[in-house]
Order: sequence, then structure tokens, then C-alpha cells
Amino acid sequence: MNTPQKRRVSLAKAKLKSHTVFRMNVLFFSIFLLFSVLILRLGYLQIVKGEDYTRALARTEEVPVNTSVPRGRIFDSEGRVQVDNNPVNAITYTAMQTTKREEMLEVATELAKLIEKDPKRVTLRDKQDFYIMLNGEKAAAKVTDEERAAIAAEDIIEKEKNQKIDALVREKITDKELDSLTAEQLETLAIFREMTSGYALAPQIIKNEDVTDAEFARVSERLTDPKLKGVNTVTDWKRVKTSDLTILGSTTTPEQGIPANRLDYYLARDYSRNDRVGVSFLEQFYEEELQGQKSIVKNITDGKGRVVETVPVDEGKPGKDLVLTIDSEMQSAVEDIVEKYLLELKAGPNSQLVKDAYVVMMDPRTGEVISMVGKQLGKDDNGKQIVQDYSFGAITAAYPSGSVVKGATLLTGYHEDAVELNQVMIDEPLQFPGATMKGSIFNRTMFNRIPLSDLQAIERSSNVYMFKIALALSGNTYEYNRGFSVKPEYWETMRNSFAQFGLGVQTGIDLPNEGTGFAGDYTKVQPGTFLDLAIGQYDTYTPMQLAQYISTIANDGYRMKPHVVKEIRQPSDDGQSLGPIETVIEPTVLNRINNTQEEIDQVKKGMRLVYSGNSGSARSFFNDAPYEGAGKTGTAQIKYYDDKESPFYTKDSVNTAHVGFAPYDNPEIAYAVMIPYITTNPSQVPTVTHKIAREAVDKYFEMKNKESSESTSVIKEPYSKKVVEEGEEDEAIAE
Repeated sequence: MNTPQKRRVSLAKAKLKSHTVFRMNVLFFSIFLLFSVLILRLGYLQIVKGEDYTRALARTEEVPVNTSVPRGRIFDSEGRVQVDNNPVNAITYTAMQTTKREEMLEVATELAKLIEKDPKRVTLRDKQDFYIMLNGEKAAAKVTDEERAAIAAEDIIEKEKNQKIDALVREKITDKELDSLTAEQLETLAIFREMTSGYALAPQIIKNEDVTDAEFARVSERLTDPKLKGVNTVTDWKRVKTSDLTILGSTTTPEQGIPANRLDYYLARDYSRNDRVGVSFLEQFYEEELQGQKSIVKNITDGKGRVVETVPVDEGKPGKDLVLTIDSEMQSAVEDIVEKYLLELKAGPNSQLVKDAYVVMMDPRTGEVISMVGKQLGKDDNGKQIVQDYSFGAITAAYPSGSVVKGATLLTGYHEDAVELNQVMIDEPLQFPGATMKGSIFNRTMFNRIPLSDLQAIERSSNVYMFKIALALSGNTYEYNRGFSVKPEYWETMRNSFAQFGLGVQTGIDLPNEGTGFAGDYTKVQPGTFLDLAIGQYDTYTPMQLAQYISTIANDGYRMKPHVVKEIRQPSDDGQSLGPIETVIEPTVLNRINNTQEEIDQVKKGMRLVYSGNSGSARSFFNDAPYEGAGKTGTAQIKYYDDKESPFYTKDSVNTAHVGFAPYDNPEIAYAVMIPYITTNPSQVPTVTHKIAREAVDKYFEMKNKESSESTSVIKEPYSKKVVEEGEEDEAIAE
């Protein structure tokens, strides 16, 4: 029989057991929930975010490394190397992610014993940093406690306070203290600054110029020495040119690295700070193709982030090669012609302002630039006169070009119903109020009236015929001694029409920094200036614009985009020959002018008369040519404003120009010649531009016939006129 006491004990045990079971169930349930959350989280990370973390890991481990991949070479149209890479010995240093500056300084000190390094690039800031590293406590003591307290009390962030203290330390380092650095220390500093100029894991070139065989051998023998950890000997390359053609461009050196103004642009494209990049012309424009592909390595790190193994992922490859449209032999021949006549001009009378001359030759059917010549007179270090390459002036230097643009004026007149085909107008000196008389060079006698057709106006270069077109286009008619006005929209009409030919707008050539010339402010000039615009005496144009303009007429109104690169090729296996073609630069039609074929043919006939007509302004230079050509000559009377210090500032001068194409029936070459400030005596203008044009075109056909006789020629078919769209058509720029 259970006593009351036993019953109480039994009830207490039962109650305790039930509580224990409940607690155990809660515990197991909690553990179940925790494991469920953990499994769900792991599943989320692995399934949903797995690819993201894999990519993040790849970005951490796979590092593009500058392994001195050679840039692509540049060849002329016949496969002759114009820009190449010469192999050179180099000494590099690669810092690890955990490398400290003190460790780098120890390596620099040891390396300075093995090589010579010129400290000429060491800056004042470098010396100050180096002095602080060597004399840390002494340098820090230069700032007093009071000065530190005053800076600490300023209401600025901690980083700015440290910067102010650092600047104060530098300020108090004396010249005497900096001069105490020995030659050995400065050489160590020169090496150290190169080591610290880039990022971790990216090899920095310590020396790649004038590395002697002895230096290379000494360093190579000690590559396993712990004191030279990170140092390596490699074969680097140096960019070399076989031509002085400036449009080939230039690159930075490893010491210069990426230009500061383009740093963000290139770093965003996985460049390193000390990468060599193109900084001008073709090297800059085709940087992406020429740069090459860096090798990629995977760095395996230990638990402390130290690299324990480097595994190659991609060996990289050299840059792609460019093949130009320019034949270097033809280019050289035209350069010789220009240089010869430029020197003759300078040696002649009234030549004080003569300094440069230009020739651009291109295929009007494709836009391929055959020759792009610019020559400029200068002085060497001894004051002797020299002739320098100034080929980029063909796309940057702009001048009033005179009557060569009259073809564009006539075609504008046709389209705007300001003149009709074969219309006869009277060439006569035009008298406007204020004793202003405007006339043609061949007709300066007042009231002398010469009837001319549109063809004759081009042949004889009638200013008055073009003036009357401009008057009609702007809603005016000529009356003796009566003024007129020109509304702004007519300026726009004329300039927009000229822009269809490439005058006053960028031609689209594959070179950077192309100029557009200068379009004068028509709100600040007299109405008569509108007439000057019609004969090329107001706005300015580059030689390349003139070449594109005459090419457009030769090519039946289709304006082609000029280009100096015709092919992009993959790097060759042997590094000597041309590799497989990757890209062919196809002809690109920018627009077609707003004229009928009949109107274009009419202007071409007029230009043919310039070369062959009895009154043709270039007849004496081209009438006996073994080919049929057509063209237009031009002179522009201007004032000299280039140099305010010159005694000829604001004095009268003359620009001369010549444009043309040949053969007449199936043009395969169009050309423009320009010589600014050819004389200071406008009454006696040399005919050098016409001589240059004739000799350059003769040279083209001479070389073409020579090539045909030496090998089986490939006949280039006329362009099909199929438009390759490149965005909206250019519009004239009026400033």
C-alpha cells in the first residue's frame, strides 16, 4: 500500500521526466531548425550565388601580367616594315602582395651593386621620401609637439591631418640634408622608385636601355639569391622606325607609362601604369589593335596571402600588324619633289614667309591615301636650315585655298537654282559702295564685259561668275554701285553644301586630332565677304579636305572616307613576314552630294579644260601629259597673322593650291597641293604648286607602269557606289 509520501515522490519523478522530455524535444527541434537554415544557406550560396563567387575568385586569382608583349608592326602597302620592335635585354622586378617597402629597399640596395642606374629621373619628392625612410625618427622630430597639436585641433579628417604633418616634414628637410645622399644611395633610389611605380604582381622594368652583357650576366647568375627576391632578367623590346613619317605616331616608354590624362581610361581596360601606349597618330588611333594581349597567370596563395605558385593560364600574343595604303617608295618620291621645290622657293625672292608645303594623293574610288606629304622648314641645333617631316599638317593645318573650291560653288549654284547648265554670264569688275571693286584676275578693266559659260568660268577661273552665283543664291542681283545684304540662312546653305564635299568638316580619316579649318563669323563681316566665301577667300581648309573634295567630284559625287590603313593582320609565327589577314578596311561612302550626274559631269568637263583648254590656268603644265587629267588651280590673297613678332605681321601674302584627278574617264588618283604664304609680293606668284602636282602625278603613273611591267597587275575595278553607312551625314560647321 502506497503511503502519501511515496505518492508525492512518484508524482515528482513523473513531472520531472515530462519536463526533461519537453526540453529535449525543444533542443532537438532547435537543432533541426539551425541545420535547416544552414543547409538552405549553403544551398543558396552554392546554387544561386555559386557562379558569382566563382567569378569573384577567378578575378582574385587570375592576374593579367605585363610580360613585354611586342606591339604590332606597321608595314607599307608593299609589305615594307615602317615600324618594328628590336629585342633588348631588360632587368625587371615583381613585388608580391605582401612585400613591404623595407624589403624592396633591401633588394634595390643589393641590385645597385650589380647594375648602373642613372638617377636623372629622380625627383625632389623622391629624394624627400628616401631621406624620410633612411632617417625616420630624425625626420619626424622636425615637427614640434606644438605644431602637431595645432594640426590635431583642426576640424579636418584624420587623413588630411597626416597629410599636413607629412608636408611639414618635407618642407623642413633642408637642401643640405638632401645633398648628403651619396651617389650610391641615389642609384639605389633610382632603382627603388622603379620598383614602386606599379602594382603588386606586375613586373616593373628597372632597366631596359643600355643593359650591358656583364650586367645581364651578373643579375642572371644571382636570380636564386634571396637578397634579389622578385628580380628577373628578360628580353624586352624597343620601338623603332625605318621611316621619319610623323603620322606613324609614337609610343610612351616604360618609364613614362600611361599619360596622366588617359590614366583612368587605360586602367579601366586592364592596362598597367607602366604600359607603353600610343600617344599620337596611327600608334594612338590603332592602340587596341597594336597593343597585343598580355599573358595571364593564376597566382596560388597560402593562408597568409603569400604567392606560393604561379600557374600560366594564357601565354598572350603580340599585337596585330597594320598594313598601310601608302607605298613608302611613292611617299619618298613625292617627299623629294616637295622638299626640292620648298628649298628652291626659300632661296628665291619674296620668300620670307615660306615655311611648309603639302601634297595629298588618294584613290577617289576607295578613299585609300596613296601619299600624304607635309614638309616644313626649320633649324637644327647649330642654326642650319633643315627640312622636317610635317605630314600631320595635312590634316591639321588649314588655310584659305582660293579658286580650287569653285567646283563646289558651281555645283551649289546648280542645286539651288542660282545657275543653269551652260548658262552664260558676263564677267565684269563689280563695283560696290565705298569704292569696293571685286573682279577676276584676267579682267581688271572697269566696264570690260566678257561673256562666259559655266565651263569657261571654271577654265579661266572667273571670280565674277562665282560672285554672281553667290548673289543669286542669296536672293540678290548685281547693280552697279549698289549694296546688298545676305541673310544667315544663305551662309548656312553655302557651308552645308561645301560640307557635302568634305570642306569645313572632318574627313573621317583614321588619324586622331583632325582639324576642320576655320569658319569665320558672318555676323561680324560685310556682305561682300559672302562673295569671298564663294571663291575660297574666307573659310580655311586642310589639304586633306581639299583632296576629299576633288575626290568627291572625280568619284561622281560620292564622298569616300579617307584611310591610311588598308589591312589589319594577325601577328606572324616567325615575327618577320606578314601574318593572315584579319580585317580589310572596306571603302566607306560618307554621303553623295545633292547634284545630278549631268551637273557633276559638267564641272568635270570644266576642270578638264583647266588642263587642256586654250585659256586653261594649268594648260602649260598638264597639256602635254601622257595621261588625261582634270583639275583646278587657286590663289588666295591673305594677310599674315601667324606671328605677331614678325615684321610681316598683317602684311599681304598669297596661298596657292592645286587640285586634280586622273585619268579623266576613270579616275584612280585625286590630289591636292597647297603652299601657304608662298610670296610676299602678290603681283608675282610662283607656279610651284602646279609643278609639284605635275611631277607627283607623273611619278604615280611611272611607278604604276613599272609595277605592271615587273609583275602581273591586278586591275582595280571602279567602286560600285554601294553606300556603307557610318552614321549621319556630316554637317557644315559655322562658328
